Amino acid sequence: MDPISFRLGTKNQWGWLVSLLSNDPEWLSAKVKFFLPNIDLGSRNEAPDPTQRVLLQLRELHTQGPATWKAFIHCVCMELEVPLELEVQLLSTWGHGDGFPGPSETGAESPPEPPLHHGLKRPRQSCGSSPRRKQFRRQQLELAKRYLQRLRTSAQQRYGGELPGPGQPLAFHQAYVPPILQWSRATAPFSTQEGAAPGSPRAEDGADLSLQDLFGPRADKGPRVMVLLGKAGMGKTTLTRWLCQKWADGQLDRFQALFLFEFRQLNLLAEALTLPQLLFDLYLRPEEGPDAVLQYLERNAKGVLLIFDGLEEALHPHPRGETAGPEAPGPALALFSGLCRGTLLPGCRVMATSRPGKLPDCLPTEAATVHLWGFDGPRVEEYVGRFFSNQPAREAALAELRANRHLRSMCAAPALCRIACLCLRHLLPDLSPGQSAALLPTVTQNYVQMVLALSPRGYQPAEALRGLGEVALRGLETGKVIFSAGDIPPAMMAFGAALGLLTSFCVCTGPRQQEPGYAFTHLSLQEFLAALHLMASPEVDKDALARHVTLNSRWLLRTKARLGLWDHLPAFLAGLASSACHPFLCHLAERGEAWVGAKQAAVIQALKKLATRRLTGPKVVELCRCVGETQEPELASLMARSLPCQLPFHNFPLTYADLAALTNVLGHREAPIHLDFEGCPLEPRCPEALAGCGRVESLSFKSRKCGDAFAEALSGSLPTMGSLKKLGLAGSKITARGIYHLVQALPLCPHLEEVSFQDNQLKNQELLSIVKVLPCLPTLRKLDLSHNNVSMATLLGLTEVAVTCPTIRMLQVSLMHKTVVLTFAPEPEEQEGTQERAAFLDSLTLQMSSELPPCSPRIRLTHCGLQAEHLEQLCKALEGSCRLGHLDLSRNALGDQGAAQLARWLPALGALQSLNLSENCLSLDAVFSLAQCFSAVPWVLQLDISFESQHVVLRGGRRARHLLARSPPPESPAQAQSSGFGQRCVPRSFWYLLTHFLFGGNHSGERAQGVRRAWGVRLGTGREEKGNLREGEREGECEDW
Repeated sequence: MDPISFRLGTKNQWGWLVSLLSNDPEWLSAKVKFFLPNIDLGSRNEAPDPTQRVLLQLRELHTQGPATWKAFIHCVCMELEVPLELEVQLLSTWGHGDGFPGPSETGAESPPEPPLHHGLKRPRQSCGSSPRRKQFRRQQLELAKRYLQRLRTSAQQRYGGELPGPGQPLAFHQAYVPPILQWSRATAPFSTQEGAAPGSPRAEDGADLSLQDLFGPRADKGPRVMVLLGKAGMGKTTLTRWLCQKWADGQLDRFQALFLFEFRQLNLLAEALTLPQLLFDLYLRPEEGPDAVLQYLERNAKGVLLIFDGLEEALHPHPRGETAGPEAPGPALALFSGLCRGTLLPGCRVMATSRPGKLPDCLPTEAATVHLWGFDGPRVEEYVGRFFSNQPAREAALAELRANRHLRSMCAAPALCRIACLCLRHLLPDLSPGQSAALLPTVTQNYVQMVLALSPRGYQPAEALRGLGEVALRGLETGKVIFSAGDIPPAMMAFGAALGLLTSFCVCTGPRQQEPGYAFTHLSLQEFLAALHLMASPEVDKDALARHVTLNSRWLLRTKARLGLWDHLPAFLAGLASSACHPFLCHLAERGEAWVGAKQAAVIQALKKLATRRLTGPKVVELCRCVGETQEPELASLMARSLPCQLPFHNFPLTYADLAALTNVLGHREAPIHLDFEGCPLEPRCPEALAGCGRVESLSFKSRKCGDAFAEALSGSLPTMGSLKKLGLAGSKITARGIYHLVQALPLCPHLEEVSFQDNQLKNQELLSIVKVLPCLPTLRKLDLSHNNVSMATLLGLTEVAVTCPTIRMLQVSLMHKTVVLTFAPEPEEQEGTQERAAFLDSLTLQMSSELPPCSPRIRLTHCGLQAEHLEQLCKALEGSCRLGHLDLSRNALGDQGAAQLARWLPALGALQSLNLSENCLSLDAVFSLAQCFSAVPWVLQLDISFESQHVVLRGGRRARHLLARSPPPESPAQAQSSGFGQRCVPRSFWYLLTHFLFGGNHSGERAQGVRRAWGVRLGTGREEKGNLREGEREGECEDW
């Protein structure tokens, strides 16, 4: 249409507008859906005449009021091809004034206001007018079925349709990619999920859950209440809407009804609500019979799922008094508490989403907890592949992600993954391969590139961006995330709608009271725009700017619920302070470089002050992310030097991005550091971020959340940590699969001195596989396998390894105390020094010290429940060892039978330095049987027996071991019996000290003579004989007492 050929009056402008929009009905439908989210336009969109359909949609828009109509006119002029003369007329008539067409010009009629609803009451029915009971029940059932069908249809319309595309780049319709889900603590309703093979990471970790895992039949064994925890941007809200879509499609058929509420909208309610008002007035009201529908839901509560999104945003405190029943009104948080505790709608399932560490006290302690960890590598590539429909663009984007590790790690958060895809879509046509690393190095610069990519060509968004930033900051300061049409100027509303920075929806301000509401597409986007305002506004001075550079603590404590909206603001300020953002800020602020540089320097100076303070674990992580956003090596070095040598992280969730930020800072550190993670929910793949962290000397993880997937990721990073000396992985859920990967990695860590796998529920095969790699660890000093599933077979296997591995010094096992500790010989240099000192003190062994084993291992098997039946296997494991020095079998249950068997096997065990049989329930007859055998054992120099303390110890010496080394090899039990025990292999002296419980009083007669006859020796009890023995022993004399 020629703009000069018609008059520019209001009526003609209206007709021209209808004609123009008839050529682009999809754009108009998208705008109507944005500005009128609470009006069902289905019947209007079905009008056969396109012009009539456009006219009806425009009438609906202008009846909403001046603010909505002005914002729509700005969108028309900004996004469509409008001649300049007409644009001036449209903006002058409708964009800034009140030139609305009247009802006579448009034919529109003002719709009557809906009546207010003040609650539901159960209708009274007289007995005379009541239908028969069966007919009444049938009518109730029919009403409920109709409502449930409408509920499903409503969910399909809300969450199943395609999102607007051409006019809103941030709302491209992609197939949903579920994030990683992982059960937390012991709240998982089952240990192995359906469809997961035993031993797989998915089965053992409780990670990578599916829809059936969350709500399948086996989930009924767990708690009714489930909380999904995830940091901002991990996809909590998107997941809840995806669940509604799946339910509407029939994939959650075990639930007859599903309701989704958002606390950010429930916060707007000024009046107390009843449960019927919450379900029907705020969500979907039955066409008739609400009381019958409520009764049906109460009878079938197990088939009802209620989802509450954004639990940490609940503003109204929960009163102490519990809601008595469905008729009692209360705030939204009180209704949520009643549903969780079962006082309202008993038996229903409740799911809530929240950011970690901000849970209200009304949440039951027995609630199941599921962590959302965002995307892993395959999910990132799947999302990118679905985002780019063009095959060449898809391959180019995937190539950039694979070449840029830092960008790929940022895409672990689904919200950032979408932003990165938008930036790549804009940059790829003019981008050289690998150039994304320079253009998209930080989260902040991704947001900057997103704004530049979405801005219309030739349009300068400086003023509109500053205006949106002011709205965003004002909302953060007042705790406001939902805005009305009057809160945002029309020009800024149009700019936000055109770029997809704003989203619209229907807001319920009371029972049956609805109005359009607007919010930024994500809370982090609101924080980014607020940071832009702080950096670019002349009204914000440097002191006020520095006060916003703060660090938040995220301890997992059940404190009072409060709305925390400042999670990412300090990081965005730090990112805008980087030199790469300087040109963008100069354009945005429309100021000189010196003015912008002074603002950036104020942020850097505030971060330097924080870097020198002693901070808690959560604040250290947050500061690391801020330092990484600045890209300032000097600031990173300052923080790295200020960190303590022992850096603990306790009881707060950590993601891959968190550890990547920590690793980036530690890369600027020169001194070694010890990292201790205890009780922290950890993303399964987060150890991959520690790859190449060469300053970590000690690394310890203690968490039940760590499983096989975590161990596999850790095994890939361990060989790259060149200074690692101490590794601890305790209290986890590692099984054979995870141990397999760790066993492959341990030999590649040549500097390891101490390894701990305590309390990991490891079994026989896993423990033995760890022990088998010990010869490959020359510097290892200690291996702790305590508090695992150690059986008798494991004990025997460990014993066999202990006497064959040349570096093991001591094996200590206690099945009762679940202790398994292996200690190893010192380094060769230290071992030579020890041998020299021992030779200097013992002149008798000076000439033969080189012939002795370098170390004599100690085997301590105490409190293991050893009985006579176990001795044969144990002795076969020890048989023929010339290295065994000390054997401690005390505090077991060998008894007399075990002592007799041990006596037969003892000659085949080689020369021991000591044998401890204390507290084994040995009688005096067992001592007599031992006495007949010990006379043939050449290494025994001392026998201590005390029946008062159940003390039985045989002692030898280095001299006896040397003499035995020149004697014939030890005999097996059969050979010993044929040759007799009376022969003496080497000359020696004995000292027998028996307490008065054995020889005192009336016991000294017959028993003493029996011992003399059995041993062929003279008994003495005085100090003089003891002294003579020691003197004779030193002189090498051979005499009997």
